[in-house]
Amino acid sequence: MTRILVLHGPNLGLLGTREPGIYGRLTLADIDRQLRELAATLRVEVNCFQSDVEGELVSRIGKSRGVYDGLILNPGAYTHTSIALRDALQAVETPCVEVHLSNTAARETFRHHSFTAAACIGQIMGFGAASYALALTGLVEYLSRKREP
Repeated sequence: MTRILVLHGPNLGLLGTREPGIYGRLTLADIDRQLRELAATLRVEVNCFQSDVEGELVSRIGKSRGVYDGLILNPGAYTHTSIALRDALQAVETPCVEVHLSNTAARETFRHHSFTAAACIGQIMGFGAASYALALTGLVEYLSRKREP
């Protein structure tokens, strides 16, 4: 069975109450539940992890090699600061989709650059919680095409 690791970065544990005009009213538990439901219909396994600590996210990426077929990463604010996350993604060579609830390109200038995007196969942003579903669907499609002869 295809296994996908979903990593949620800093402050995403505050979803539902954190700036709902930008991030919506769904909690992280709601998003994880929706992902597991979608994963079941796609016949893949999804495991979710959230941390506010950059090193914990880096460690999870490092331990994903050979265990997971793909990654979905919402690096949160680390998007704009973390060379360590980018290096980890490049080191494991596990296909990754970067996700953002908001359209970071339409927000403050400092949010326009992503250090992690170049180490990913794609980036989805601006669709709220649906960004995760789009990422999962796209990643599963990518992995199935990659396995075809």
